[in-house]
Amino acid sequence: MLPSPTPSDAGEELESFFLRFPDLDLKETDPLTPVGSLKAELDASMRKKYAFAKRKAFALFVKAKEVPAWAGGPSSNGRGVSWKCCRQRFKDRAGIHRHVAALHTGDVCQQTASVLKQLAAETGSSRSRVSAGETDRPGEPPRSASHEVSVGIPDLGRVASGELTSADGNNQGEVLLFYCYCEVKDPEQIYAWQKTLCQRLHLTGKVRIATEGINGTVGGSKIATGLYVEAMLSYPLFKNILSKEDFKTSRGGAYCFPNLRVGVFEEIVPMGISSNKISYKEPGVHLSPGEFHKEVEKYLSRANQEQNDTILLDCRNFYESKIGHFRRCLAPDIRKFSYFPSYVDKNLELFKDKRVLMYCTGGIRCEKGSAYLKAKGVCKEVYQLKGGIHKYLEEFPDGFYRGKLFVFDERYALSCGNDVVSECRYCGTQWDQYKLCSTVPCHQLVLTCSRCAEKGLTACCPVCQEKGVHLASGPTAKVFKEECECTAKRLRVPTEPRQ
Repeated sequence: MLPSPTPSDAGEELESFFLRFPDLDLKETDPLTPVGSLKAELDASMRKKYAFAKRKAFALFVKAKEVPAWAGGPSSNGRGVSWKCCRQRFKDRAGIHRHVAALHTGDVCQQTASVLKQLAAETGSSRSRVSAGETDRPGEPPRSASHEVSVGIPDLGRVASGELTSADGNNQGEVLLFYCYCEVKDPEQIYAWQKTLCQRLHLTGKVRIATEGINGTVGGSKIATGLYVEAMLSYPLFKNILSKEDFKTSRGGAYCFPNLRVGVFEEIVPMGISSNKISYKEPGVHLSPGEFHKEVEKYLSRANQEQNDTILLDCRNFYESKIGHFRRCLAPDIRKFSYFPSYVDKNLELFKDKRVLMYCTGGIRCEKGSAYLKAKGVCKEVYQLKGGIHKYLEEFPDGFYRGKLFVFDERYALSCGNDVVSECRYCGTQWDQYKLCSTVPCHQLVLTCSRCAEKGLTACCPVCQEKGVHLASGPTAKVFKEECECTAKRLRVPTEPRQ
């Protein structure tokens, strides 16, 4: 039986509870399971705090999906708003609630952990201030982290509100892509600052924060993104590490993302290995786009590839390299970057005594990926493209990269030439425009040309095509898992380099 926390240790007990059980299933109600037994043993106060945190987390997640009245279209809730999630639009609150409960329990669970930590921090802060005789005067805001957050917020007094918003689809804005590996002692503080900063600047996108650094892609007007870069470069933690060249830009805006998501995670890019085991401080040798271009040129000039001592390795996911890649690269058939370590482990002989040239979209995956490959001690040398494909294409738009550059937003890809290196999944026609699988529970991307789409071939595979038929048969149809032919039969080991 867990002891009931006293007022003096309630905050620590509340935080340690969730840290010890991070995978707690929000839907678990069976008292015979380990989780159910644990909940049954919690005292009434703890259960109330956990239930409150879960409700608040659910409400915050749903609130983040709310579309403003000017963009929400018709609604049936009388408030002139709707909700957008997983590229679906919900007109009533019940619909978005059912969707979140069915498909986003993991996100809500993570948000619950953050709420619990916040409650624990507030409990500890209030306790320490009362003991020191410090209390807020009536009407004054708490003196917690508000001052520290405001330090990194630009003065918007001279900026018209209209200048901070970019109209839908008119390309008057841009999207930023950046990362910074560094030691972050207080991720929660950076989280609060980033969320406030992005909201003030009307930015959308995703920002991941961890003790190892920050990784983000945000979109908005050019004035908004410019102010964001200035704020990042002047912030004490980053001002001596980041430079303006570390921010990759492309045409776009706030409309490229459905919402703003800022969070604290274990890693800023999820490889699934603790930074205590594989450190970002021990990556491969960074090559500038010019240096990388020369290395690729030498690699391609060798006629006998079997005797070549160099491997050009694409460490992105299969659906990224499918629509664009460097000539004669080795592209692992992996769906997530967290599969990359197992791919390396199974193919150590392939990398033995080789010079490896690694690349990815913006460079961040190569930082961890090259460190992992180096740690295996089998390669002759490990190099990585600094700034990724993004920076390479800025200097060499007609270089050795063919096809499009995949991006993780609603644009799906950036055009960087006229080459089409992929084809329709159904008829084989050259095609490189991704769409989501038409079967709602599936989040796979599919390449289906216009003609095949008109025929109703809009799923990622025949299995999902059949699932779509069942789902369309009635509202009571079973909700299928995402796993399908695309994931069940995919090999993670490439047989030959891409041409």
